[in-house]
Amino acid sequence: MEPDRMIVVCPSCTTSNRVPAGRLGAGGHCGKCSQPLFAGAPVTLTAANFDAHASRSDLPLLVDFWAAWCGPCRQMAPAFATAAAQLEPEMRLGKLDTEAEAAIAGRYAIRSIPTLALIRKGREIARQSGAMPPAAIVAWARQAARG
Repeated sequence: MEPDRMIVVCPSCTTSNRVPAGRLGAGGHCGKCSQPLFAGAPVTLTAANFDAHASRSDLPLLVDFWAAWCGPCRQMAPAFATAAAQLEPEMRLGKLDTEAEAAIAGRYAIRSIPTLALIRKGREIARQSGAMPPAAIVAWARQAARG
């Protein structure tokens, strides 16, 4: 892989796309399904697409672990959506329903929700629990991605 190219997983079909690193902000479309690679909105993560976004992509994945019965999770949902519009294309944002995808939540030892986890190349690099406003999500994610 050339150093100026990045692998970006399509949020619609999970195909891996090679994108010039300098052109991430230009958007782009999937080479297979022609859908936009960035929509400025969180991806719904499931067992079928989680590993593609967490492991195959060169973009960090910011996961919101949540559940429908959780009041703070529902309160944070609009803030997370707002953060997605600000953080893409520097990272992919996704929401994982811990009730529907208990195996993945268990793999990451999620004990409280909402929990944000930043994953790079399949490895968790940062975690934050509790509801946050959009500006705090953006600031935390950018700081955590820098290491």
